[in-house]
Amino acid sequence: MTTMQVFHSLDQIPADLRPTVATIGNFDGVHLGHRSILDAVLADAHQRHARALAITFDPHPQRFLRPDLPLALLTPMPERLRLLALTGIDAVLVLPFDAAFCQLRARDFVEQILLRSLGVCSIHEGENFRFGYRAEAGVAELARFGHGFGREFGRDQEFAVTVHPPVRLRQSASRSLDVSSSAIRERLLAGDLRTARHMLGRPFAVRSHPARGRGIGSRLLVPTVNLAGYQGLLPAPGVYVTRMHIPGPDGTNRHTFRAVTNIGNRPTFADASFAVESHILDFEPVELTEETPLELEFLMRLRPEIKWPSTEALKAQILRDVARAQRYFSRQRSL
Repeated sequence: MTTMQVFHSLDQIPADLRPTVATIGNFDGVHLGHRSILDAVLADAHQRHARALAITFDPHPQRFLRPDLPLALLTPMPERLRLLALTGIDAVLVLPFDAAFCQLRARDFVEQILLRSLGVCSIHEGENFRFGYRAEAGVAELARFGHGFGREFGRDQEFAVTVHPPVRLRQSASRSLDVSSSAIRERLLAGDLRTARHMLGRPFAVRSHPARGRGIGSRLLVPTVNLAGYQGLLPAPGVYVTRMHIPGPDGTNRHTFRAVTNIGNRPTFADASFAVESHILDFEPVELTEETPLELEFLMRLRPEIKWPSTEALKAQILRDVARAQRYFSRQRSL
């Protein structure tokens, strides 16, 4: 598989990228709905002898348009690009979402960006896709542009538009959910890891580093790791069965530990403060510094966060949490 190219402006686009088969979106989470469209883009590009391209934005449009309502992302940009690379697409264009871009009319977006800069010959979008100044256009208008530019400027300016229905997650015989980034955020904030996992097609995970001031030295000598401040989305406060991945010195070989993780303010203690604290179950000393990247994978929610009457009551509950986590991992091994 070739290395995915990443461009951060139209000026960086090389001439040999054209023609392209493209899809446009935020791709937060790179979930099953996104991957269904990206698979179609790849197949279409192969058939047309074109390059498969994803167009996304930084910052997320909602963060720019509604700064008073901060949006915690499922996948910050570095993780989003990593997941997009795993799909096999050829390139990603990260467009700056700023005041000038917000003023761009739909027709100008098609002519200036899709046709002149990217040489798009085919576009794949979900049925709810909107674009242009104040989201003035949708997939119907996009399809009309695809035919209209061909009539106006010649057939080499035509492009095909394929509209994809949402991927649906069936929950029962009478109920299903559309897979979307917002739906996954809602499920995680409700502590529903199971539904979020099915929509993502993988366990929800966050990538960060060990927290400062938690006794981290050149080696991890105690079986507890606190995550550094994390700006992305975290599941609802509570206690979770987790798996922690720590890369080895070469960056590839990694240690994988089973863990129980508490997200919350630790209300039992007088000096309570927010923390994401993981207690490693199969502990062994490992090289760990404040710069070591960590991946924390959330597997199952055990319970909400509770204020216990004493530290002894909390310790007793922790032992029960650990026992439940051990049973979970034992079942996974037997499966």
